[in-house]
Amino acid sequence: MTNNSISMTPLSPGTHHQLGTVCIFGTGDFGRSLGLRLLQAGYAVVFGSRHPENSSLLPKGAQVLNHVDAAQMSRVIFIAVHRENYEFLSEFSEELSGKVLVDVSNNLKKNQYPESNAEHLKRLVPAANVVKAFNTVSAWALQSGGLDANRQVLICGDDDEAKHLVSDIARSLGLTALDKGSLLAAKEIEDFPLHLFPLWRIPIYIATGLTAGLFIYCVIRDVVYTRVTKGKDNSFRIMISLTNRVFPIVSLNMLALCYLPGVIAGFLQLYNGTKYKRFPNWLDKWMLCRKQLGLVALAFALLHVLYTLIIPIRYYVRYRITLYTASQIKENKTDIFDNTWAWYGDSYLSCGILGFGLYVLLGITSLPSVSNAVNWREFRFVQSKLGHMTLLLCTAHTILYGWTKFLKPSSYPWYLPPAYMLSLIVPCTVLVLKFILITPCVDRVVTRIRQGWERRSVKVPNITDSKNRKTLIL
Repeated sequence: MTNNSISMTPLSPGTHHQLGTVCIFGTGDFGRSLGLRLLQAGYAVVFGSRHPENSSLLPKGAQVLNHVDAAQMSRVIFIAVHRENYEFLSEFSEELSGKVLVDVSNNLKKNQYPESNAEHLKRLVPAANVVKAFNTVSAWALQSGGLDANRQVLICGDDDEAKHLVSDIARSLGLTALDKGSLLAAKEIEDFPLHLFPLWRIPIYIATGLTAGLFIYCVIRDVVYTRVTKGKDNSFRIMISLTNRVFPIVSLNMLALCYLPGVIAGFLQLYNGTKYKRFPNWLDKWMLCRKQLGLVALAFALLHVLYTLIIPIRYYVRYRITLYTASQIKENKTDIFDNTWAWYGDSYLSCGILGFGLYVLLGITSLPSVSNAVNWREFRFVQSKLGHMTLLLCTAHTILYGWTKFLKPSSYPWYLPPAYMLSLIVPCTVLVLKFILITPCVDRVVTRIRQGWERRSVKVPNITDSKNRKTLIL
């Protein structure tokens, strides 16, 4: 991007710099974007370059000098070059003595080097104060003013004054500075931009596995069985019918998996008699990705709704309706209105609509802009109480879908149960366990434990030692 872009233009060419001078080594995309933001914030900017004469792309108002001269003009120097090019700094390490060197570099993969880039820089220039910062902010974020990307700057270093200077620069750019400790944290900070949706991996793996397994199961049960036993080809059902059967099952089970770890945690606290004992690592990871599990479940529920809406326009459905109507006319028959089936159909649809409505509400309250506008009690009411109500309604919707089909022998081709029956195992388990936890006698104990009460074992007194005859209160 050239400097004639709107976002790359300083506020005014003659801006009076009142915040001091900042030096930048490196004239690449990040260096240019950072220099522009510093100029807009009121800093004087000087670039250190191997070729000062090639400065046509740099923002107007910035000075360009060789590295030694540029370093002498500022206490804070941003090192916006790749780690492979750090060696040139050792040539004038004396001029960098006492300077604050801000390492903004990132690697291409995790554990690419045995030590962090910041620690490597500190080893090359031991007399300088090295601070790791700004590597979590992209050049695009700087150009867009921080409106379309992460505004948080993670900072670490061994010198508190140096970190304070860098924090002031970050805040003056409209960014949020977060101190992560000493320079030993640099490796963790450098790995942060390399994470690709870390909290979404488990939900996506679960959703992918469930979708693939259920889809294969439904194809075997409804397509392969019909082909083998009756010689009839109904493979066309794969595109809509079977897909629309798999999506709601995955959605319901993903929703149940959102609340299962909370139930397990409640029973573990009951068993341990305290809230101060650490949960297993697998349960901790599971609980951390509950939000992502719920959002993936909502996506599958939305797909189910969309697939259901197109059912009336399907050729297969219209053909069946036309064939049935023609047979009724031909035989001069009229079906009698069945009140029971009317209740069944309306209840089935009503549970589905109400469940999906609460589903959407859960998804909306998961948005940061919404969750930040409600207090903890309101958020907990929506995500916990209404969440379990959503699970109950969706489970009832599935049960009503099956109705009495499970009693028919034809529902078990090759002794395989209908897919909807398999989908009820996890949700029903969660609802039963949750019902146990909310019963007054159990809920009272769980509430006390979560308020800090601990259950202690009763010590049996030794009647031969009068000094140990003590009564312990549970």
